[in-house]
Amino acid sequence: MTKVAIMPETTDQGKVAYRAIAGGCHALAKTIGAALDAVTAQLPADETGTMVIVQNHRPDLFFTARQQQRLGELMNRWRAARDTGTTLPLPEQAELETLADAEVRAAGERAAAVLPDLGK
Repeated sequence: MTKVAIMPETTDQGKVAYRAIAGGCHALAKTIGAALDAVTAQLPADETGTMVIVQNHRPDLFFTARQQQRLGELMNRWRAARDTGTTLPLPEQAELETLADAEVRAAGERAAAVLPDLGK
């Protein structure tokens, strides 16, 4: 299953847009759903199976404020590198991928935590 990260991003006009990233694919759109649709349209047919979990992006016991802050810093550096046609240094790219994986795991842990409540 392909992992998709969706992050809010402020546009040059000061509005909030959403960037979806899945592997080497990315898309920017006005809504989370549009960003998800745009990035999944770029994926090969065998990689389009997705599960979407919406998180309020507040720190919790699964993904801390420190992790969120560092992920935001690295995403800003990744965007700047992308916009100039370069890439992040390998250690930062590895840290970004580790944090993105941790955020995905945190989403799964959140889902597992609420699963018992869904049966009620």
